Amino acid sequence: MNIPKELKKISSTIWELPETYKEGMVVPARIYGTEKLIANMDEGVFEQVSNVATLPGITKYALCMPDGHWGYGFPIGGVAAMDPETGVISPGGIGFDINCGMRLVLTSLRLEEVRPHLRTLVDRLFARVPAGVGGTGFVKVSQSEFGDVVEQGAHWCVKKGFGWAEDLDRTEETGRFKGADFSKISERAVLRGFKQIGTLGSGNHYLEIQVAPKGSIFDEQAAKIFGITIPDQVVIMFHCGSRGFGHQVATDYLQKFLRVMTPKFGIRMRDRELASAPFSSPEGQDYFAAMKCAVNMSFANRQVILHRIREVFSEVFHRDAHDLGLHQVYDVSHNTAKLEEHVVDGKLRKLLVHRKGATRAFGPRMKGLPDIYRQVGQPVIIGGSMETGSYLLAGVFTGDQTFYSTAHGSGRTMSRKQAKKLFRGKDLQKQMESHGIYVRSTSYSGLAEEAGSAYKDIDEVIEAAHQAGISRPVVRLLPLGNVKG
Repeated sequence: MNIPKELKKISSTIWELPETYKEGMVVPARIYGTEKLIANMDEGVFEQVSNVATLPGITKYALCMPDGHWGYGFPIGGVAAMDPETGVISPGGIGFDINCGMRLVLTSLRLEEVRPHLRTLVDRLFARVPAGVGGTGFVKVSQSEFGDVVEQGAHWCVKKGFGWAEDLDRTEETGRFKGADFSKISERAVLRGFKQIGTLGSGNHYLEIQVAPKGSIFDEQAAKIFGITIPDQVVIMFHCGSRGFGHQVATDYLQKFLRVMTPKFGIRMRDRELASAPFSSPEGQDYFAAMKCAVNMSFANRQVILHRIREVFSEVFHRDAHDLGLHQVYDVSHNTAKLEEHVVDGKLRKLLVHRKGATRAFGPRMKGLPDIYRQVGQPVIIGGSMETGSYLLAGVFTGDQTFYSTAHGSGRTMSRKQAKKLFRGKDLQKQMESHGIYVRSTSYSGLAEEAGSAYKDIDEVIEAAHQAGISRPVVRLLPLGNVKG
């Protein structure tokens, strides 16, 4: 691995490429990770994060989280805060799967109660939550009504009976980015999205039944506030996004930005994948409003999936979802751009924060947190591989160094193509079952792509985030049953 000789060690978990590293950099580029993670970081991360540091209006640093790896334009794990007046908005800094995010749900059930029903639960979830490429959800809306969904997000779902009022309070931005404008969406995007509400998708998207085993709690007080209160408590975690709708929104505006970026705005990029427009321009504002539609579609998607989970658990255990304690802990986004207030060099500033494969991680008492979490900080949900485990973290005061952002997962160490060459999905399924993990997938090749060995060590990623002071571990969760796209 060719680590740039200019990479300077700031601390045991912070590394920096100076502005002199590459022509056009206006801020340094900082990468978070232990020595082991940095030593194995793919070269594309250094190239891409330093390219991000050349973007107009970027503030303080271009950042990459400990799970960082090569992506489109920005590295996955990339964070950049732009001045709204002088800076740009870049689809490559948000991603194609807009608001790909995580949701964690509690139960009042113990492992010993769930284990006898595990296969039934996974099989029914596999049947109720369509997975894989394409997929049609059970919520039927017209194309015009889809406009209401993408402007209202999870609020639309709760009004229609697909959720509880408390779910909204326990969702980032209450499950709706305000300012979404359906008129900024192409017909192609609508056609790709309006039938996909309540579907999981493919790739690294999953729905997993997990357990918080004895000895897995790092912070008893925070765990109790988040709802982890009984030994061997079973929870459900799932990861999905805006499906084909968000992909088309990103594609549409990337093409628009490429057409106007240089001729109209005089912006020249080192990488065309960083196609951008001034945030304050009509084009930039149109994309911002369209992106919010995709964000809201994703919130609605996860809200409907939660509704289906509650149905399945109620049927299998013959008890009401409230009685089973199926309360949401939190829903948190990756792949967004948001206007937020942050203190920079002692001054409070409004900034457009791009998080691409990175999670918002607000510290205690910050504006925007639900009252129940105000003293402990925002729940942060970090998915590991389907073979290893996942984490529930909390935001911390010292997260201001990354604009209160942290990792979003394990981070890949190899391409999907390479993983399919090295692993056989059928063998992987048998191996996981021998370890007590029951998995259902729409394809063996998709399963092979998600082998645990294709990902970084989740424990190393979490430890890096903890040591760096950008989030802290609360509970480690182990997989029991998994629905894979």
